[in-house]
Amino acid sequence: MAVIKATEEDVKLLARLIRAEAEGEGKLGMLMVGNVAVNRVRSRCLDFEDINSIRRMVFQRPGGFEATIRGYFYQAARETEIRLARRLIKGERFHPLLPLR
Repeated sequence: MAVIKATEEDVKLLARLIRAEAEGEGKLGMLMVGNVAVNRVRSRCLDFEDINSIRRMVFQRPGGFEATIRGYFYQAARETEIRLARRLIKGERFHPLLPLR
């Protein structure tokens, strides 16, 4: 069961975001960026009250992700990041005491 609504296009958009923001940080870094992204969609706080979809979260202005203004973000998502995005949408969270899968 997903923790946020997502189409296949949304999954690929999230995958592109986590790659562009954290590829150099490895799987852990991408998982952490993905957690922040999903939390922004789930949150109902004042900073994110209008952020109710992955697309709105990715392109949020001001306060969005810097990667969306770089060309690297607009490359196709890879299967590795797509799988990770699906796991995040299903609710997987980073915990510093648990090993990464």
